[in-house]
Amino acid sequence: MRVVIIGQSWLATKTLESLINIGIKPIAALPDKSDRFADTASGLAIPIIADPKNLPECDIAIAAHCHRYIPPEILNRPRHGVVAYHPSLLPRHRGRDAVHWTIAMKDPIAGGSVYVMDDGVDTGEIVLQDWCHVLPNDTPQTLWRRELGPLGVKLLTQSTKILFKTSMLRTTKQDVRATTWEPALSRQKLR
Repeated sequence: MRVVIIGQSWLATKTLESLINIGIKPIAALPDKSDRFADTASGLAIPIIADPKNLPECDIAIAAHCHRYIPPEILNRPRHGVVAYHPSLLPRHRGRDAVHWTIAMKDPIAGGSVYVMDDGVDTGEIVLQDWCHVLPNDTPQTLWRRELGPLGVKLLTQSTKILFKTSMLRTTKQDVRATTWEPALSRQKLR
């Protein structure tokens, strides 16, 4: 199975390491040159693709801490699409500040979602979700480090394992009745 990780920072690095631990050697795409994901991939002799136009044919791409706009021609290239991790129980708290809004709205429960990216902002069909408690003194940083970051690695790895074992991903539509923020009709270009 051919897997590409599109991303940066801690989440992309830990997802890369987790996939290698289960016997999948992915390709790294679009890392920042001075990022730990690029350094780790290089140290493990993982191929690195800097230009999204050069994304190879693959079974699945994983967006792990990817804040770049991914155009439709890239979203449609992997056989099973591009899956991404979002640190909320989608459709709750779509957008960049999900962990902040979890704390600001005093949610007692948080969670993470792996979903298939589409042309909207965090609007794709859900592959996997899991939840955790928000502790009374949590900040966005403590909640991310203790629960939501590790949950992202776990869910992205589980999604890939499911695809590896069954050759398919079962998805469910988001229940829009639970939406807390409705993004613009089309995906915003992120810089």
